[in-house]
Amino acid sequence: MTTDSGAILDLGFDERLSQVRASIEKRLDELLPVSGNERDLVALAMRESTLAPGKRMRPILLLLIADGLGHQGSAALDLGCAVELIHAASLVLDDMPCMDNASLRRGRPTVHLKFGEDVAILTAVALLSRAFGIIAGINDVSPAVRTQLVELAANAVGMQGLVRGQFQDLRDGQQARSAEDIAMTNNLKTGVLFGAIVDMAWLISDGDESARATLQSFAMELGQAFQMYDDLCDSSADTGKDMGKDAGKSTFVSIYGEDKVRAQLHVHLSNAESNLRRVFDDADLIAGFMALVFKKAAIAA
Repeated sequence: MTTDSGAILDLGFDERLSQVRASIEKRLDELLPVSGNERDLVALAMRESTLAPGKRMRPILLLLIADGLGHQGSAALDLGCAVELIHAASLVLDDMPCMDNASLRRGRPTVHLKFGEDVAILTAVALLSRAFGIIAGINDVSPAVRTQLVELAANAVGMQGLVRGQFQDLRDGQQARSAEDIAMTNNLKTGVLFGAIVDMAWLISDGDESARATLQSFAMELGQAFQMYDDLCDSSADTGKDMGKDAGKSTFVSIYGEDKVRAQLHVHLSNAESNLRRVFDDADLIAGFMALVFKKAAIAA
């Protein structure tokens, strides 16, 4: 995306997504520390964990929603990159031996296996610190909005979001859970960060208050769909992650089976798109991007 986001409005679907993704990759590279040598392991691990090929779903969504709400400027790009750093930090921690004990992430050895557990912990802390520094340093929004953006990110990470969700999943996941408990954990692990993303886009765009509430509904539906999709992919060999990590764990798939979960996933996606179209006259770009992200589920349906 260019500094003037409106400059890409006339591009086609593939070109627009390609330009948005390229701008994110370029800015991430600029925002991450440069590794001076092979002994600078934390900087190397920060770059490895963040720049490894990924969907970039969260920053792309933030930029597309902000663009749809009329945002002009570079704030959305930096916010999207900050969110991607937060996401990368959460993956580094999730993969640790004391958590999910994973060996693969995005088709590569996990950070703790490649660099050591000590470096992995420091990398996650450094990524989170860098993310908050980026948000606090955004100059083309008012100080009041900047404070709200920092608060949104902090709440998404902490005991109202990722931290509580991961704790619940680790401690309760091996026990029988109700569908309501699983949905609550899924929302904390995924939906809350999506909620922060749409709120950030709304804040920097000075959008209508009714749009904010509808976008929150979109985020919660998307979060549930994404977590169901992740559970369905647990037995797939082409996700770039370890297979079978949900074995013995209480998930929607273990309760209802793949067919019912896949059907419910599409209900959530349909609800999410309906909320999008209540906000935007033309939601085709965001809806099209969502379809790409969930393409495997669509094929299997």
